[in-house]
Amino acid sequence: MRSEIIQADCEQFLIQDSSKMFDLTFLDPPFNQGKAYQSHDDEMSASEYWDWMKRVCKLIYDHTSEGGAIYFMQREKNTQFVLEALKSTGWIFQNLIIWKKKSSAVPSNYRFGKHYQIIAFATKGNRPRVFNKLRIDPPLLVTEKYNRPNGMFVTDVWDDIRELTSGYFAGDEPLRLNNGDRFHKQQSPIQLLTRIILSSSTINDTVFDPFAGTGTTLVVAKQLQRNSLGIEIDPDNVSIIKKRLYEVRYTDDILKYRESYLHTETLDEIWPVYSIDEIKTKIDEINRLEINAYNSKSVQTKLALLEKQKNYLVKQNIEV
Repeated sequence: MRSEIIQADCEQFLIQDSSKMFDLTFLDPPFNQGKAYQSHDDEMSASEYWDWMKRVCKLIYDHTSEGGAIYFMQREKNTQFVLEALKSTGWIFQNLIIWKKKSSAVPSNYRFGKHYQIIAFATKGNRPRVFNKLRIDPPLLVTEKYNRPNGMFVTDVWDDIRELTSGYFAGDEPLRLNNGDRFHKQQSPIQLLTRIILSSSTINDTVFDPFAGTGTTLVVAKQLQRNSLGIEIDPDNVSIIKKRLYEVRYTDDILKYRESYLHTETLDEIWPVYSIDEIKTKIDEINRLEINAYNSKSVQTKLALLEKQKNYLVKQNIEV
């Protein structure tokens, strides 16, 4: 399984390297709202910005396998521009996903508060080459009386994934500097990328992130046994992505979300897990080969993740 991060301008990279092909792309660019980025001007004119987005969408389209998918995330006020950028570059619209964040709405004095972002799901061709119909089992609402024996299919409204809000309300998942501040204000949650990658890819597919940011797409793809390629222009971001890929943090482990999808019929095919015997073998190998002063923290993390997976298998009585 290959996880690769390249420091480059994504547009120039896609122009120069014609050999790369992708099966799934997560497109989460800077939103052009005046944020202070080290290596990007986030105050482009609207026409300049959307012309840029169209060029990027077209380049990704040209590098995408037939039936491959793109998930383009943006602010809700830019929905029409997102759909236009995709349509004008050949993509076929499939869904407009409403990511209703489990956080406070952004207030306004003259319109309703803003409580969601949009994610446009489109494909190269009329039908996706892969679409895994996921089932989840969210808590019953007060208006619902009976439990769902088989859960429910994921719809185009995602209201069960929390945004990594500012401050400490997001828990331990956000990367932080030594002073406690967030490393990146717009870090995507692993739960969001887990759903996207599970829905539109299979094992050994290649997942692409042209604005890799903190590397969440790559971290999740690696755990789901997908190949991944990320392009990131900021050298500090690239360094943190490499570290995050080499040493998967306990908080980056996606196994805690697998239980949410247990009603998905093809779950073991699209999200494989080790058997208990394989886990025990790996633990023995780590203890025998990797314990030394240099990487003891990494070893402890690996052991903790393996023990967590073993406990999960025991709890679910999974035989794999």
